[in-house]
Amino acid sequence: MINEVVLGGGSRKKIIIGGERSLPLHASLPEKNLPVISHDVFDMPIHLPSQVRECFGEAMNDPAEWAHLSVKRYKADMITLHMVSTDPKGANVSVPDALKKIEDVLQAVKVPLIIGGSGNPDRDPELLEKAAEICSGERVLLSSVDGSMNYKRVVAAAKKHGHAVLSLIPQNLGEMGRFNKALMRLGLTKNDIVMDLFTGGVGYGLEYSISAMERARLQGLAGDEGLAFPIASAPSNAWSAREAWMKKDEWGPREMRGPLWEAATAQATLLSGADLFMMLHPLAIDSLKKTIRGINKG
Repeated sequence: MINEVVLGGGSRKKIIIGGERSLPLHASLPEKNLPVISHDVFDMPIHLPSQVRECFGEAMNDPAEWAHLSVKRYKADMITLHMVSTDPKGANVSVPDALKKIEDVLQAVKVPLIIGGSGNPDRDPELLEKAAEICSGERVLLSSVDGSMNYKRVVAAAKKHGHAVLSLIPQNLGEMGRFNKALMRLGLTKNDIVMDLFTGGVGYGLEYSISAMERARLQGLAGDEGLAFPIASAPSNAWSAREAWMKKDEWGPREMRGPLWEAATAQATLLSGADLFMMLHPLAIDSLKKTIRGINKG
């Protein structure tokens, strides 16, 4: 059985992911915990395709407004807040200033949160450590940790303030298993870890992602303690494919192509065992929700 991870609580609703006994569609009984979709929100304006900008408009200039719109209009069950502004090679927003944005989002919505860094291994440990403190009691998912950063700081903060941690090891099951065990040796429990094996979009590495996810899920179900964790997938990575956003009439209408590219990526990783989805376009999200409900009805 895959470990269960609780997210949320405190002033917001709780969500439980994991707990599977098989791959989707392989059991006679539906799973008790349905996969969950988290809506992407960025803490500063970034370049995104027009298909996405049309959905959120001016709200994209303020992460709290964007998160609130995602919950109110698009019924988001969860929000992923990407703190891209903290990248020293980009906007280089200080951690204290970034924390103010996190606090604004905490106040704006009452759904569980994923707090993501910029991907900078020097800045993210400090950011996630401080974010864990201000989110104490709200049980967020700190995203993400890997061996290239001082992950011990993040683990210590997660343990102290009662949060979960997302481990990121792209498509390497042996390394992922070893890293997850290292996180548990530092004090995290089997119910505090979600793992991300990286999601490539359709035509851009998806086949490697679904192979890694399927093998990780099967090994976890077979008793591998380092891989018996819920799997996170980021189908929004599919928007990096030019086919998703490039204006080219022979490829079909662009306003539908992008959402379909993200939705197809999500559907494939759902069937490979993913539990938690970080997604961007409302149409793609709605498509995946319908599939999840259909699978659960059996």
